[in-house]
Amino acid sequence: MNRSDNVHDDRGTAGQEAALSVRNLWKIFGKGADRIIGTPDAELSRAELKEKTGCVVGVRDVSFDVAPGEVFVVMGLSGSGKSTLVRCLTRLIEPTAGDVVIDGQDVTTAGESQLRELRRHHTSMVFQHFGLLPHRQVIDNVAFGLEVRGEGKSDRRSRAAEIVDLVGLSGFERSYPDQLSGGMQQRVGLARALANDPSLLLFDEPFSALDPLIRRDMQNEVIRLHQELGKTMVFITHDLAEALKLGDRIMILRDGAIVQVGTPDEVVARPADDYVKDFVSDVPRSHVLTLKWVMREPRPDDSTEGPVMSSDTIVRQAAQAALASEHPVRVVDDGRLVGIVDDDAILRVVVAEEAVTA
Repeated sequence: MNRSDNVHDDRGTAGQEAALSVRNLWKIFGKGADRIIGTPDAELSRAELKEKTGCVVGVRDVSFDVAPGEVFVVMGLSGSGKSTLVRCLTRLIEPTAGDVVIDGQDVTTAGESQLRELRRHHTSMVFQHFGLLPHRQVIDNVAFGLEVRGEGKSDRRSRAAEIVDLVGLSGFERSYPDQLSGGMQQRVGLARALANDPSLLLFDEPFSALDPLIRRDMQNEVIRLHQELGKTMVFITHDLAEALKLGDRIMILRDGAIVQVGTPDEVVARPADDYVKDFVSDVPRSHVLTLKWVMREPRPDDSTEGPVMSSDTIVRQAAQAALASEHPVRVVDDGRLVGIVDDDAILRVVVAEEAVTA
């Protein structure tokens, strides 16, 4: 979805209150930043504004909603504003203007005590740098947030033990951080974030410092935990493959502004501009596109035989059955025939994919 075409995308929250709602959020660094918004200077590019005023735009007029239980990925290149954005959500960085509402609570107008309550009970953050306490064992690192919250030692250790088991660290409760691998340390960070039972988990490029295989394992761990716990997640990354793997929806930033918001298949199938098109140019399309992007309208003379699949089936998953059948795939949603996918449609995606990777 292009920013000029109303980037705010409500499809993830239709009919329900958003777990996170952001409206017209700005963060401008520099003296007199609050006087820029609403003036012609606010329309200047990042470079032009810095040259004229000495101020730097970190986040530019960003609006979006995240539905309860959704994994919402924010991605962009270095300097795009994604880490600044996620820190503004809990006012680790003070926004210059705009509104942030988490579980119905207005974060931007919250007093100090309300903000502490929000951070301790409703949100947790997982950073790239684990920030573990080196002199404390795993069990006490995981329980640290509960300790800060004032819970008794027995209760917090019992809760921490449950979460340690949940993230696959059973047997390492008494280990110290320097005795663990990088991946295991990040599991401790993830466990610590989960121990508070937050409604909203914020991830700021948590796996970017890990080796590729460990990174893949941690991505799978996030997917597993999301399936088990159903937590609302906002995940920051500069890695498109990671975004496509984890996200229910993806928001792409450039120079602090939204370029596109959409599901992974929407971003790959209909990039908003050349910036996004470059991002997705090397993506294996058959791994991301669903049948809705390759199906055609049903015709009266179409066969009533053939494999039946839903429109959200990934092309790669459908390919073997489709190509093995003598009849086209019948795409059926809610009991209604919505499209037909023949061999040529499947092969066009696969051949185009091979041309890109050749």
